[in-house]
Amino acid sequence: MDSVRKKENTTQKETDKKDWREIKHAQRFLNAFRGIYVVKQSTRHFSFHIFMALLVIVFGFYFKVSSIEWIALIFSIGFVFTAEAFNTAIEIDIDLTSPEYHPYAKDTKDVAAGAVLFATITAVIVGLIVFLPKIF
Repeated sequence: MDSVRKKENTTQKETDKKDWREIKHAQRFLNAFRGIYVVKQSTRHFSFHIFMALLVIVFGFYFKVSSIEWIALIFSIGFVFTAEAFNTAIEIDIDLTSPEYHPYAKDTKDVAAGAVLFATITAVIVGLIVFLPKIF
């Protein structure tokens, strides 16, 4: 019985891998955009992140930041969005695999949320380094 199960699992895994490789590049992009939509729908702070990113971009044009400053600002914005996306993915996975309360599930979600906080603090520091000298 176990050998049959192993053979079925191996065959299923090979089929899953083959199917994934056969997905066209256009479909992969659509899946990625769907993922961004899921993050937007699942994250309470997503609209705030968008607003702050747009505000930083407006300030960047207003204060005529240098190319290096633009790179730092864009990387900071991307860092926050990426952290938020990973946080959302982790939360979705934990909700699926551990629907009841478990202290490790809570720890995992808290660590992922902490990563978003790290990214946000880093972005704020970069913003202060870039904009404070231009304001004062």
